[in-house]
Amino acid sequence: MPTFETPRKDLPVEYVTQLDAAIKRLHDEGRYRTFIDIERTRGHFPHATWHKPDGSDAPVTVWCGNDYLGMGQHPAVMSAMHEAIDATGAGSGGTRNISGTTIYHKRLESELADLHRKEAALLFTSAYIANDATLSTLPKLFPGLIIYSDALNHASMIEGVRRNGGAKRIFRHNDLAHLRELLAADDPAAPKLIAFESIYSMDGDFGPIAEICDLADEFGALTYIDEVHAVGMYGPRGAGVAERDGLLGRIDIINGTLAKAYGVMGGYIAASAKMCDAIRSYAPGFIFTTSLPPAVAAAAAASVAHLKTDQTLRDAHQTQARILKFRLKGLGLPMIDHGSHIVPLIVGDPVHTKKLSDMLLSDFGIYVQPINFPTVPRGTERLRFTPSPVHGPLEMDALIGALDKLWSRCALNRAELTG
Repeated sequence: MPTFETPRKDLPVEYVTQLDAAIKRLHDEGRYRTFIDIERTRGHFPHATWHKPDGSDAPVTVWCGNDYLGMGQHPAVMSAMHEAIDATGAGSGGTRNISGTTIYHKRLESELADLHRKEAALLFTSAYIANDATLSTLPKLFPGLIIYSDALNHASMIEGVRRNGGAKRIFRHNDLAHLRELLAADDPAAPKLIAFESIYSMDGDFGPIAEICDLADEFGALTYIDEVHAVGMYGPRGAGVAERDGLLGRIDIINGTLAKAYGVMGGYIAASAKMCDAIRSYAPGFIFTTSLPPAVAAAAAASVAHLKTDQTLRDAHQTQARILKFRLKGLGLPMIDHGSHIVPLIVGDPVHTKKLSDMLLSDFGIYVQPINFPTVPRGTERLRFTPSPVHGPLEMDALIGALDKLWSRCALNRAELTG
């Protein structure tokens, strides 16, 4: 007869009380986050099935997904994944150093290095880990390194800079004068690195890449750019905003993701061969993590290869974003438009934002997740839409009609924001 361990007793009451208080604070502030259980259907995205809490199902249209181009359902991507899983099985079986490096991982890194015109690329399980692991490791490679980080950098960059134990300077968002002031105040001989993003995901604004590169040249700093919300979608081959602007050669380290425009999973850096070799040799976040499943790497490589040549899909994506912004402006809704594909609609109150999201889902079958503090500053709570080439006229009409009705029903402000 099998034996079983006695189930663990309940947590001591003082710990339960503290957990209850912590969760209650989120409810009171309108910031408690709930999972929406949806099931995508191959070939029908952005349409999906919502598995409701009461056990029933309802059709929904997803307007907040990160699969920006619908590549998660592309035949070439799925075919590559099927072939790899049939050939090798489900998992990688280990870390990259211990049995977890396959031809699929090497092929993907080669595709990524070629994409960004760099000597090498290094895979991670996510772009978050790639940022955190790389930025926290760099001071080990360059003793005395000072990192200059944009104030609105992603949490993964903030965490990597925070954990590295080195000196850091935070410059005001996209403020070149402040960045120059900070660079000029430090020892000219100290190694330096400027970390910033090409597209900031909450407002959809662009980083001043060329100007930051000019400052890096002037003060002898390395450049580190997060292109997570741009790879696959900008540039003639999808290498991001730096490629679009002809600046790839001026960036030392590029961070990107395989989980957004490429529709799969994983993250990476692209840089010189020596930089990638040093990071893989010193970064605990790389050394001690099981590598991506080979089938995931194969699918991602197929997606990257396809998007190097599919400008039609990129153009369709930008067209849909422009249409959505044009129609929202026509309603006088308070949206921010910085010219990127990200469409933030400002509500300005966490409770109202959550209610709007709930009503869109329950009354209109439209799923868009509320974005609240700490992801965005208090008072700027929003609904963030990510239109894609597979959001057609019918989906667009349904969304615009629903927002118009709800904005009037809730008596919300219709004064337009521009940036």
